[in-house]
Amino acid sequence: MQTEIVSKEELLAKNPAPIKITQLSESVLDINHVSVCFDGFYALTDVNTKVKRNTIHFFIGPNGAGKTTLLDIICAKTKPTQGNVVYHPMYKDPVTLTGMKEYKIVWLGIGRKFQVPSVFVNLTVEENMILSLKKGKRIMDTILRKPKKEELDNIEATLQKVGLADKRQWRAGALAHGEKQWLEIAMQLVQKPEVIMLDEPAAGMGKPETFKTGEILKEIKKDCTVIVIEHDMDFVKQVADKVTVLHEGKILMEGSVTEVLADPTVQKVYLGRGGE
Repeated sequence: MQTEIVSKEELLAKNPAPIKITQLSESVLDINHVSVCFDGFYALTDVNTKVKRNTIHFFIGPNGAGKTTLLDIICAKTKPTQGNVVYHPMYKDPVTLTGMKEYKIVWLGIGRKFQVPSVFVNLTVEENMILSLKKGKRIMDTILRKPKKEELDNIEATLQKVGLADKRQWRAGALAHGEKQWLEIAMQLVQKPEVIMLDEPAAGMGKPETFKTGEILKEIKKDCTVIVIEHDMDFVKQVADKVTVLHEGKILMEGSVTEVLADPTVQKVYLGRGGE
């Protein structure tokens, strides 16, 4: 028997569920006392914070601080030893993400871009975008089917946001490194997420590309919340609304960029300066 592959939209159309409208929460994610233990080693210990809606929230810290593990917890790639993550969708009841399947979290409106771009290099920019809209469908079926006007309008608007509209017919493999990063961000945005998580989006970029990436994120946050892991402090200072510093799996400090950079402990532990 052949298994039918359906999209999120088709599944919801077949199985409509009543949606209870609730008051809009100020936070989009509540990370509640999360700890993660791997074979006796605690990668995260009692991490407790909130991510506010329509902000750019950075998680920074030395290598091994637990930043990537925290994103893995949010998207349910890793199960916490203790604690949970609660998601507050727009005007819908809160959802506990902990214990859910990864694909269901994507359907709920939480996207993730990893550090290394994973675009289809032999397809055009536009074809990559179309594939992102139709995740769950067979690749060739998606490419051969003519997109609807509203899908093309969505793709056009998204490519405009990241500065790739004039390269929609370019083969993705011909794009510069920074442009591939922007394309992958666009491939997440075209799905209209409420939260997008980015792992070092400015890695490998020069200063002009890094600055443009920051401006793209400022535009993105008008429509969704942005969570970023990053080491480039100039980039953090350019765009961050809130910064959480992780050290040895624990929250060392969090606040505005100014507050975090002025903290003596952060200066000593993370920035590598400061006195005794």
